[in-house]
Amino acid sequence: MRKTSTGIIIPAAGSGSRMGTAQPKQFLELAGMPVLARTLRAVLNHPTVAATVAVLPPEQLQSGAALILPFLSPSQREKLCFAAGGATRQQSVRNGLAALPADIGQVLVHDGARPLVTATLIDRCIAGIAEHGAVIAAVPVKDTLKEAAGGTVLRTVDRERLWQAQTPQGASRVLLEQAYRQAEADGFVGTDEASLLEHAGIPVSVVMGSGRNLKITQPEDLALAAALLWQEESIMQIGHGFDAHRLVAGRRLILGGQEIPYHLGLDGHSDADVLVHALMDALLGALGQGDIGRHFPDSDEQYRGADSCQLLARVMDLVKAKGMRLLNADITVICQRPKLAPHMAAMRARLCAICGTEAVNIKATTTEGMGYAGRGEGISSHAVILLTTA
Repeated sequence: MRKTSTGIIIPAAGSGSRMGTAQPKQFLELAGMPVLARTLRAVLNHPTVAATVAVLPPEQLQSGAALILPFLSPSQREKLCFAAGGATRQQSVRNGLAALPADIGQVLVHDGARPLVTATLIDRCIAGIAEHGAVIAAVPVKDTLKEAAGGTVLRTVDRERLWQAQTPQGASRVLLEQAYRQAEADGFVGTDEASLLEHAGIPVSVVMGSGRNLKITQPEDLALAAALLWQEESIMQIGHGFDAHRLVAGRRLILGGQEIPYHLGLDGHSDADVLVHALMDALLGALGQGDIGRHFPDSDEQYRGADSCQLLARVMDLVKAKGMRLLNADITVICQRPKLAPHMAAMRARLCAICGTEAVNIKATTTEGMGYAGRGEGISSHAVILLTTA
């Protein structure tokens, strides 16, 4: 590493009491992994960051590390070490600073509970340190501010020059260590790194932060962060399926996994459940995995008379293996007779159970006597589905 290498300290030693949870907020789950793991992944992925120190509660140093590490790649782990926190944030960051390699030349401090930090914001902070020596990420105050006492407004505060502080905050290592020595000599306790730098008479420049760079402080923050992550990270894939089978004598009529009382049944190699077959084709199409003929060919005797719902379960296993889940399905059955309305609830319940969602909709329509369905020669079905990342 060169003397200008960047290190990041992630203070995550607080109790997070405002969350109202037994577990500290940095270890709460956010979209499938701990909040702190998401924060660390964001900073460790940055190509300019040479070393990162995560500062954890002393009593959870080992357990916290064990919780986080499974979510990091081997290359990310190589740039990470852990340190025990102190009684205050200021002491925790001081401990993290001491744990950074000696050849780290500039230091950023970023809250462990700000998991949505972007590489662009880190870039701005690093560039700001190079130009100005010390920086803070912040956003202009947007709301009107009131000064009040005893529940009564005293005045409206001019917000023209007011900024809402965020992190990262940072400086060259020389300046940050100078600020800590000065604070210790004066017995000064600041609320963030910028306040320590200000106390030491070191100018701090503002770089533009981001409204997305929210801090997880209260339960609603966790929900908002999850929504933002879902919006940005989720992948959606649409699939359409169609199937049709002839009605013949001597066969049972199976639709949606239910046996429908009727004098004719659908002809096919399996149970010929056109409704389920259309759904399976739609799922396979969304995955880019061909069709049911590819996975369950009618030339294979093991599928003769097969229960299509069992085959659907195997397709859903494939969906899960691809890291996807069924968000919703809309299925239309084209059938002149028999009437399917009395059986719809049972069909839907069966398919919802197999697919792991309540968002399965089934409709039935006639063709008013037109075509093979209208003449009672066969039944067909269309399915449209939406998959999303699990």
